[in-house]
Amino acid sequence: MSSLVLSFQEMDKTQLLLVGGKGLHLGELSKIQGIQVPEGFCVTTVGYQKAIEQNETYHALVGQLAMLNVEDRGQIAEISRKIRQILMEIEIPFDVAYAVTHYLSQLGEEHAYAVRSSATAEDLPHASFAGQQDTYLNIIGKEAILQYISKCWASLFTDRAVIYRMQNGFDHSQVYLSVIVQRMVFPQASGILFTADPVSSNRKLLSIDASFGLGEALVSGLVSPDCYKVQEGEIVEKRIATKKLAIYGRKEGGTNTQQIDPVQQKTQALTEQQILRLERIGRQIEAYFGCPQDIEWCLANDTFYIVQSRPITTLYPIPEANDQENHVYVSVGHQQMMTDPMKPLGLSFFLLTTSAPMRRAGGRLFVDITPILASSDSRETIINTLGHSDPLIKDALTTIIERGNFIQLLPNDKKAPSPGKGNKSILFMGFQTEIENDPTIVSDLIKQSQASIEELKHNILTKSGSDLLDFILEDIQQLKKTLFDPQGTRAIMAAMNASSWINENMMKWLGEKNVADTLSQSVPNNITSEMGLALMDVADVIRPYPEVIDYLQHVKADSFLDELLRFDGGRETRDAIYDYLSKYGMRCTGEIDITRTRWSEKPITLVPMILGNIKNFEPHASNRKFEQGRQEALKKEQELLEQLKQLPDGEQKAKETKRMIDLIRNFSGYREYPKYGMVNRYFVYKQALLKEAERLVQAGVLHEKEDVHYLTFEELHEVVRTSKLDYQIISKRKDDYKFFEKLTPPRVITSDGEIITGEYKRENLPANAIVGLAVSSGVIEGRARVILNMEDADLEAGDILVTSFTDPSWTPLFVSIKGLVTEVGGLMTHGAVIAREYGLPAVVGVENATKRIKDGQRIRVHGTEGYIEIL
Repeated sequence: MSSLVLSFQEMDKTQLLLVGGKGLHLGELSKIQGIQVPEGFCVTTVGYQKAIEQNETYHALVGQLAMLNVEDRGQIAEISRKIRQILMEIEIPFDVAYAVTHYLSQLGEEHAYAVRSSATAEDLPHASFAGQQDTYLNIIGKEAILQYISKCWASLFTDRAVIYRMQNGFDHSQVYLSVIVQRMVFPQASGILFTADPVSSNRKLLSIDASFGLGEALVSGLVSPDCYKVQEGEIVEKRIATKKLAIYGRKEGGTNTQQIDPVQQKTQALTEQQILRLERIGRQIEAYFGCPQDIEWCLANDTFYIVQSRPITTLYPIPEANDQENHVYVSVGHQQMMTDPMKPLGLSFFLLTTSAPMRRAGGRLFVDITPILASSDSRETIINTLGHSDPLIKDALTTIIERGNFIQLLPNDKKAPSPGKGNKSILFMGFQTEIENDPTIVSDLIKQSQASIEELKHNILTKSGSDLLDFILEDIQQLKKTLFDPQGTRAIMAAMNASSWINENMMKWLGEKNVADTLSQSVPNNITSEMGLALMDVADVIRPYPEVIDYLQHVKADSFLDELLRFDGGRETRDAIYDYLSKYGMRCTGEIDITRTRWSEKPITLVPMILGNIKNFEPHASNRKFEQGRQEALKKEQELLEQLKQLPDGEQKAKETKRMIDLIRNFSGYREYPKYGMVNRYFVYKQALLKEAERLVQAGVLHEKEDVHYLTFEELHEVVRTSKLDYQIISKRKDDYKFFEKLTPPRVITSDGEIITGEYKRENLPANAIVGLAVSSGVIEGRARVILNMEDADLEAGDILVTSFTDPSWTPLFVSIKGLVTEVGGLMTHGAVIAREYGLPAVVGVENATKRIKDGQRIRVHGTEGYIEIL
């Protein structure tokens, strides 16, 4: 057995670096009992390396490629073309050519072969690289086969392959190519089989694409294939396409495209029995590899041949369950305005903070709401509660319920187990909402929270080692008490219920829509909206000092605060920023993940927002802005009460309405506070844990202190206790995290892996309306600024912010904008609450808003009706 060429039977699963992803899978496939794989062999990467090792020009050009970025398209094309030229003209080493000839003589040199590329970075669990390198069909004769081996080598440097490697972080000089030489099959039909439905991600629904002739017609997009969906031995859907063309092999070699007889064009490419037989083959291959597969097949003489199988890399992972029952999971990220993945330490802290039945998947958290859906008592409540904050979740859950058989109702005498008091916005069921209408309730709650945090800061200083982790575990109980304080919950619920009551009754009595939005402007005690206004005050301090402003426009390093002292006004600037950080420095984007970098850790994050405030506002604008909102709310209140008094039973209606308005004004500001308290505590924990991590770095246990982010709280406890760590865990989790960043989490997913997407049910909208959820009233026109990272925000007064999601850290930007559009969000999520308080029209929950709306377009946001128009 030569290391230059290996037959499929000679390979083993450790040889990825010799035969590449495609070759490795063919070797594995040929070992599965009963699966037909056309025979063949691989020219290994050793042959490729032998061919290039002495070629200095090749190595110099690959070195030049490594210096480029994805944006340098022109240079990429030019250098890649030169490398391909070298590889096409390079002489195949004698011993490689000899080994190829030897294997060909065993299989029969007279036969036709497919010559296919197989790169070492290909068909991997996290990156498929599908279609990046070339395949040549129906090649006959030794000389032709050797020539096409060179062509395959050259295809390692097609522009698309080079760019894909750059995007996925693969080093060009470390990726090698093996070439597969495989007996041709001349099929009457061929296609692709996905053992999980690529559209819905349902792992139980298998999807088959089929067309006549060779699979190249389908892969290259020349024809629309038939599509058959099969679930557990039953064909549940068939779509028969008009197949006008097919590619067939020619006798003398190569292929040609032929017109299909019109009579045959609408014929099924596979019979019912063949479809079911192919399903069984697919499930057998999936079971062998242990994950869903994307399989290339062809049918010749009523035999199915498998010519490729690779993992499907685009499926969202299924939250883990301890049984085989059906489950329904709802995304926590969509409730918490943070759909990015969380690192393991962040996940475990969030899990310690909640008692809801949480499950992990793809670096995110999901709540298992199956028990609640299984009880007729709680089913309607949970669907309506979730629907109140996110109609798309409500619609998805309704779809599942309407199927009837997925979640069975419990017998009448059984109640659903309590979901726990976990994720407030998901599980607010069963709370008492009666509360005295007294504004001091909120100020007392805030004082208690602040006192508790000061005590924590003082006590944690004396802790280290295992004691520190025990102490944090104990303090999390205190955090939970604050988060789920019954009085605090009653205050939040009272404001939410009062808003609903106002909107419902003012519509009924006065025909006015979403009145509560105006009444919620500039409420007291909203820590998050105060944070946005406070940054305007920081701008006021800096405004008189042109030298400082000029300096801030060019700073790059976080040491800028100390450098400020060189300038007139520098000390005042530094003090103002430090004061701001002392109150809000624990905030950042994605702040529910304790591992995220806080503003205090990277104060330069605030600089663009401060400069934006200096540019966009006059001095003392924060007071005026707050007062303007307060006056608008007051004026609206007076208008409503006067109008109501004119109605039958008007005095009573006005009295009840006034009570509800007071509940909104007294309590809705508190809604943002529990999270502020939680993030505050998180930052205290984090600073203490990073000190502990520094000690582990000095002891040689950790390479760098941020590596603790890739351990769960329990694992970190053990590492601190034993001073031992298996670094493979850290490496694997870093890779996993990179993969999770590419995934888009679903709002609702089932235990079958099916992603259920909801729809907005609306009528009488303009033809091109982009629909979302109305969360803050008003209509505004302006320039759309599509911003994915807060640091990149360059806003002018009057812009409309379009982004994936906002959490409290985005609030300082809200003072500069006139409207808001987000992909994620609900009626009571952060962006909606602050938009109402600042009086900004807002539409949230807009699917793919950041792709459908282009940066710089003029748009109109209909915050009352819940849609956007592109003007």
